[in-house]
Amino acid sequence: RRITDIIRHDIFAPPISARIYAYSAVAAYEALVPGFPAYQSLAGQLNGLSPGPKPEAGKEYCYPLASFNAQLIVGKQLIFSESDAEDLKEKTFEDFKKMNMPDEVYDRSMAFGDAVAKHILAWSKTDNYAQTRSAPKFNIDVENPARWRPTPPAYGDALEPHWCEIRTWVIDSCSQFKSDPPIAFSTDKKSDFYKQALEVRDMVNLKNVENEATAWYWDDNPFAMEVSGHVAFAKKKISPGGHWMNIVGHACRKGNADIMKSAEAYVKVACALADAFVTCWNIKYKTNTIRPESYINQYVDQNWQPLIQSPPFPEHTSGHSTISMASATVLTGLFGDNFSFTDSTEMEFGIDPRTFKSFNEAAEQVGVSRMYGGIHYRRGNEAGLKCGKDVGQFVLTELKTRK
Repeated sequence: RRITDIIRHDIFAPPISARIYAYSAVAAYEALVPGFPAYQSLAGQLNGLSPGPKPEAGKEYCYPLASFNAQLIVGKQLIFSESDAEDLKEKTFEDFKKMNMPDEVYDRSMAFGDAVAKHILAWSKTDNYAQTRSAPKFNIDVENPARWRPTPPAYGDALEPHWCEIRTWVIDSCSQFKSDPPIAFSTDKKSDFYKQALEVRDMVNLKNVENEATAWYWDDNPFAMEVSGHVAFAKKKISPGGHWMNIVGHACRKGNADIMKSAEAYVKVACALADAFVTCWNIKYKTNTIRPESYINQYVDQNWQPLIQSPPFPEHTSGHSTISMASATVLTGLFGDNFSFTDSTEMEFGIDPRTFKSFNEAAEQVGVSRMYGGIHYRRGNEAGLKCGKDVGQFVLTELKTRK
């Protein structure tokens, strides 16, 4: 959760946040797994991850300490606010020291965590992330009315248009999983595209209190720009991936998962999140579909505004829907289909907790919330949920944690 707080403070884009979660979770898992013989390493399973350091035979280790140290080192390297990570480090290490373990065990465990972190960080540097930082900007197709264009109030550049070039974690490539295509673009008032835009407009104009509450609950915009006169300021919220990593925590606590099962849950969900973002971003920039806000303003009502802010990237498919169903599918495989839970993630933003009968129910609510908020068509949400389920099922099946 502390890594999530720092991610929010540093305003990382949702795909980048997922990358941070994935590498941090893998580091925690790999440093912990030698202490649990029923589990196995992810080396040789995750793309490009070779076998890492091994503990010294016959020596005693505190693997939870090694795991924490590895996760903290990796997380700290991938964020900006390193001083905040240091605060967490000092407090947690004090807790370990209160256990009165022998100094040599403490030092040996810390050294093992260091070695695992170094291995994971070296792996992270080969995923093409650095190269995408200097990739050219996305060219907006101003001649084609069907294509995405920047939306108010910030009219920001396209976010991470080269994310499909990032090396995937479990899936084979960014194009392994497809989505149902968007509805064919048309400005004809009798067309399906026009009708789906009207559905979004009418949904927002209805001003249904419950629908609006659902839209705000799952808004999860890490950098919503508020404009008042000539003054612009940002509202920092948790990212979509951060919200689901929080839900992993709720599930582990309610399910009384031990430390190893918790590490398993975090790493599987984190990898599903990361792969779902790569998959979805590939689809987004290939379909390059206009947002409801832009379409409605141009062809229906020039003064209409969505309830929540349109993010700066193409519409199809819904990213939040995709990553939510990917996460829900993994969590369902780990904890069961009818695992009810209460999510208190949004309390710090003044929003009451919500209780769900299952992970899938939460993911499906995410999908419809994007239409309630006015930022996605129904087709984009449904296609995202379907594609996310495919990604999540693949990660759940192919990433073997148990021997």
